[in-house]
Amino acid sequence: MSSSNFKSLGLSKWLVESLSAMKITQPTEIQKHCIPEILKGRDCIGGAKTGSGKTIAFAGPMLTRWSEDPCGMFGIVLTPTRELAMQIAEQFTALGASMNIRVALVVGGESIVKQALELQNKPHFIIATPGRLAHHIMSSGDDTVGGLKRVKYLVLDEADFMLTDTFASDLATCIGALPPKTKRQTLLFTATMTDQVKALQNAPSIEGRPPVYSYQVESTDKVAIPATLGTEYILVPEHVKEAYLYQLLTCEEYAEASAIIFVNRTTAAEVLRRTLFHLGVRVASLHSQMPQQERTNALQRFRANAARVLIATDVASRGLDIPIVELVVNYDIPSDPDTYIHRSGRTARAGRHGDAISFVTERDISRIEAIEERINKKMTECDKVHDTAVIRKALTKVTKAKRESLMEMEKANFGERKKLKKDRNMNSKTSRA
Repeated sequence: MSSSNFKSLGLSKWLVESLSAMKITQPTEIQKHCIPEILKGRDCIGGAKTGSGKTIAFAGPMLTRWSEDPCGMFGIVLTPTRELAMQIAEQFTALGASMNIRVALVVGGESIVKQALELQNKPHFIIATPGRLAHHIMSSGDDTVGGLKRVKYLVLDEADFMLTDTFASDLATCIGALPPKTKRQTLLFTATMTDQVKALQNAPSIEGRPPVYSYQVESTDKVAIPATLGTEYILVPEHVKEAYLYQLLTCEEYAEASAIIFVNRTTAAEVLRRTLFHLGVRVASLHSQMPQQERTNALQRFRANAARVLIATDVASRGLDIPIVELVVNYDIPSDPDTYIHRSGRTARAGRHGDAISFVTERDISRIEAIEERINKKMTECDKVHDTAVIRKALTKVTKAKRESLMEMEKANFGERKKLKKDRNMNSKTSRA
């Protein structure tokens, strides 16, 4: 199997040429195993870490079959975040450009009316977040979403996350509008094999259909993080975390490095973005309270290195392919060790070195122990920032910048939108009840 190329895996000639034009000529492990089986008509569960070519593993066979009969709504890809949906839609559009492919991106934060018109136009592929697609299914007429009844493929990308309670009701709405399991192929791709995903592997076969094909690239779980990733921690008193972060980002080793700083809450992301901006750091942020256009712009600025630091909530930790990241900082420690793995996966990709540094307060000890057990590796103490240096150099300056930031946020009513939305939801629930 090692000598296989995309043609020998069964992809259409035009698609092989398309891949070749994008300088993609050698199939990865997950592509070699999944593409032929999906082309045989089997449902498929594929496990491989981010950056291993999962999108082409499902897009390749779907595009091949579509080009043999390019009818209306042919395939649907559901994914947890808008940014990931945009990335997948870009890949589908680029791969199918020579074939006049129509790809609709159906995500929150964009015009519902414009999306409804696109759906009426029967796009060949729909790349969507479950919440927004469910909204169209519930509130748009048959002329908009009726075509979903003939879809040949359903893909759940980042399936481990999609099968959690967060998405349960929206996912049920989406799947309810599709043909039954016997009339479509279902493809699940994930970086983490959770119990929910494993349960689907062992589901009984559907009559008249070949059994589910499941392939996991060795070590998806055994080696949760790459060998090229340095894992370190800094013990930090809670009230001076910003000063430590500023010192770390401006120390000799990381003064030029591109970095993603992960926080657990949107308010923390906004405070940090403004504080670092006042301190002269080229910074952008990515969180759910930003309008979609701002989120897109922030990502583009970071990819183009116009911003060297991206402050992000976990909306950015899954699946995004940003090849330049040299440093990931867990400013807040996640409660789920798998989230740590997804965050750290933004750096040390494709054999390059990268560092993941965690800020540990006295409250985080048990979380760090759980992460160390999950990654089967002890973190080492980071020696790049010292108490005396922080206190002497940074504290006064950073405290002043943070105070200014908080005043600005108060003036701008930051968080008001979220509160209004919450109130609106509560009101509509009460009126429905």
